[in-house]
Amino acid sequence: MKLPIFTTEGKDSGDKAELVDSIFSIEPNETAIYEDVRRYMANQRQGTVNTKERGQVRGGGRKAYRQKGTGMARRGSIRSPLLKGGGTVFGPSPRDYSYKMPKKYRRLARKSALSIKANEDAIKIIDDFSFEEPKTKKVVDILKGLEVEGKKVLILTADTDKVIYKSARNIPDVSVLEAYKPTTYQILDADVILIQKSGIEKLQGSVEPAKEAVA
Repeated sequence: MKLPIFTTEGKDSGDKAELVDSIFSIEPNETAIYEDVRRYMANQRQGTVNTKERGQVRGGGRKAYRQKGTGMARRGSIRSPLLKGGGTVFGPSPRDYSYKMPKKYRRLARKSALSIKANEDAIKIIDDFSFEEPKTKKVVDILKGLEVEGKKVLILTADTDKVIYKSARNIPDVSVLEAYKPTTYQILDADVILIQKSGIEKLQGSVEPAKEAVA
């Protein structure tokens, strides 16, 4: 698959970027995508919610009522879950919701997500760019030139570029990541994926590492 490379002004530079078909042109595996997105969402949960069960509630050291004559139930403790202020039955407690998936399955999910975006023409390649100092207007001008202003845009840079990150962080729905970092969820969540030309190789290498030569 070949895609045109745009300049920062939004014009076609005349060059084309070669994208690997085994990453950007596969039949999407919906099950892998679902499982990876589910894993990502589960891993974001803090798991800090906590409730007190019967044994953790304060009070209830004495018998609440005398055994006979009150016409009320024979309650042994005010910590009973049946009473207001009593303990919780099977309430949530701190736990770790995260879980793992096989690396090959995660890669398949990312390939499937990238193939979906490529099929929707939601991937754009742009010449490498950077700024001497953070300037939000420069990023806005780039988005306007590419006609993606107002959309949810994921910008993938070849390396860590704090200047670009700071320039884009105040723009709603625009995020900046290193090309090897985006998850299946982040890829699908974006309306447009803007990849720097030098970041293509790193993105492809993170999804489908080159096989080591056998001696």
